[in-house]
Amino acid sequence: MTTEITVSKDLLDFLNSLPEPRLVLGTDYKIIASNHAYQKIFGEGKPLKGKHCYEVSHHYLKPCDQQGESCPLKVAKETKSTHRVFHIHHTPRGREHVDVELTPILDEQGQPAFYIETLRNQNHHLKQHSPDCVAGKSPWFTRVLGLVERASSSDTPVVLLGESGTGKEVIAHLLHKKSTRSADSFIIVDCSGLTETLFESEMFGHEKGSFTGAYHEKKGLVEMANGGTLFLDEVGDIPLSQQVKLLRLLESSTYRKVGGLEVKRTNFRLISATHRDLKKMVQEGTFRQDLYYRINAFPIQIPSLRDRPEDILILAEYFQKKLSPNKEMTFEDSAKQFLQSYSFPGNIRELRNMIDRAILLCDSQVISKHHLTPDEVFPDQSHHPSSNKYFRGDILPLDELESMYLQWAVSESNDSKRDLADKLGLTPRTLYRKLKEIKSQVVE
Repeated sequence: MTTEITVSKDLLDFLNSLPEPRLVLGTDYKIIASNHAYQKIFGEGKPLKGKHCYEVSHHYLKPCDQQGESCPLKVAKETKSTHRVFHIHHTPRGREHVDVELTPILDEQGQPAFYIETLRNQNHHLKQHSPDCVAGKSPWFTRVLGLVERASSSDTPVVLLGESGTGKEVIAHLLHKKSTRSADSFIIVDCSGLTETLFESEMFGHEKGSFTGAYHEKKGLVEMANGGTLFLDEVGDIPLSQQVKLLRLLESSTYRKVGGLEVKRTNFRLISATHRDLKKMVQEGTFRQDLYYRINAFPIQIPSLRDRPEDILILAEYFQKKLSPNKEMTFEDSAKQFLQSYSFPGNIRELRNMIDRAILLCDSQVISKHHLTPDEVFPDQSHHPSSNKYFRGDILPLDELESMYLQWAVSESNDSKRDLADKLGLTPRTLYRKLKEIKSQVVE
């Protein structure tokens, strides 16, 4: 076809001169051509022409959108404009995160004739995890990394939202590393540890003699962050009376040290994080609305670990290697099943502690389920002998199970028998009767 000949002749030399991997795709998802950079980084020396892009990149049999993912070609075709997504592609080095940008080339009728696909490898290898390299392959987490890529190149304030232990500080580190400010400081402010009296001194610094105990001049954190990134961890914990001072700093980029008269200027990129519901706090009057809109320019919701079960084993294996680098260890199938079924209320932080504990308890090279099980799942038998038997998975008669549960409820509850009966959906008389039967069985 004329279009394909024109593509090969007029574009390929130009695409070969570019350092980024690029493909020329037809409207039928087939690869028309690839430049030298693509062949070197992704091609493995194999012929690609005529293959479908989703076949090469994902090993799918159908386009991405039919596999539950966002398909950039489909969107570019519908909008007739450039579209960018964050995907996981198969590469010679394994599965890696790739920033994919698709640009349609329109014909004389204004319809896409073919597409130029640009790929930017992000070096987020799926079996590593640190402030320098984030691990995960789940759709939720891939979406987070895509938002990080979009936000990292600007100075737009970012707020990271999510439960405690989800890795918000790791994402903040990644945003800083990918930004134009990466050569300068990354300053962390633990807002939950700042009282009203400490806030100004820690944030803005103080002059010598400005208050009792100020024996030396002190540089503030905002001065240390000049040129770099200021990370306000748990920003929702800043006292309401001090929030106006933070707002003034963010709006004017100026501040004064405690006890000082000189107005100083600073220039930093702001990243905030919190596990709190800031919108609800604004409604309740515990967080300033103007500050909320100032820091909430680009929110990123960090998923809990239970929302990304595909990543649990990847992270578990990483923590095992990091915490016990000189000992080769593997996870038994029962351990893997337990990890993927557990809810992880403490998220990644809890997973790390669980692996650390398992390494200490394990005398062999195989981590089993019982090495991982937290105390609250398998209580100490001396406190709850019957419930311990139940949690170990024994099959019990229903009347015995009811007896065990009632004994546990009575031992755990501080309510009166009448209130407890109400919670159990029983009449007080029925509860007394059942407890009397249990007591008589014990006596016999």
